[in-house]
Amino acid sequence: MKSTVLVLLVFVWLNLFSQNQTTFNKLVWSDEFSKPGTPDTTKWSYDLGDGCPKVCGWGNNELEYYTQEPKNVRIENGKLIIEAHKEEIGGKQYTSTRIVTKLKGDWLYGRVEVKAKLPRGKGTWPAIWMLSTDWKYGGWPASGEIDIMEHVGYDPDVLHGTIHTETYNHGKGTQKEGKITVPGLMDDFHVYAINWSKNAMDFFVDGKKYHSVTRDPKEDFKGWPFDQRFHLIMNLAVGGNWGGKMGVDESIWPKRMEVEYVRIYQ
Repeated sequence: MKSTVLVLLVFVWLNLFSQNQTTFNKLVWSDEFSKPGTPDTTKWSYDLGDGCPKVCGWGNNELEYYTQEPKNVRIENGKLIIEAHKEEIGGKQYTSTRIVTKLKGDWLYGRVEVKAKLPRGKGTWPAIWMLSTDWKYGGWPASGEIDIMEHVGYDPDVLHGTIHTETYNHGKGTQKEGKITVPGLMDDFHVYAINWSKNAMDFFVDGKKYHSVTRDPKEDFKGWPFDQRFHLIMNLAVGGNWGGKMGVDESIWPKRMEVEYVRIYQ
């Protein structure tokens, strides 16, 4: 009897382990940013303005106005440049870019991998993240958010990876967040990635896993809405509830985030 129970426990453990260790090795979508000029319009669109009237300041009281002007977004020297400038437009004191793959690159499960170099300075808030494409479960946070990489300039070298859901989100202070200190984080390019499978979300920097979230089988979409397709977003925000928590250094601009590649594997 004991041996039978032991065998069953081992079987269950191996099954769960295999579900959470999915290997994604088929490249299904990528951008290597090899052609100078504007980003490929078959792969990228833009969120423009300041989020008003729906959620002004993009819901975070951010200080930037997003454009698709070349000074804010362009490809040069094999890199995508997202650059924030101190200039007034639309009642905002800064401009920047928020570039998205919605309806041009949308995925359910896989490995999302982005090689990028982050800006330095108080008030910068670069992010590489994902939102639900179809919003099946309702507005934020019910349909989920995956933050592959977030960094706030007042806290140098500290990298954050987080999921938000109806049950677990920063509005309630219940978000499932991992963080790691990477010395010299802003001095070099680093590879930020997630492995997203049916029952787990693993977060990596330069191939090192620093955070993992496993689906609770007892919860419904309120705890795990990640069974729908999501799209990628990359932006450089200025200030905001988190990025501007310690103020904004007005003397440092312009500042840029550089992206060497985006690769999606399934």
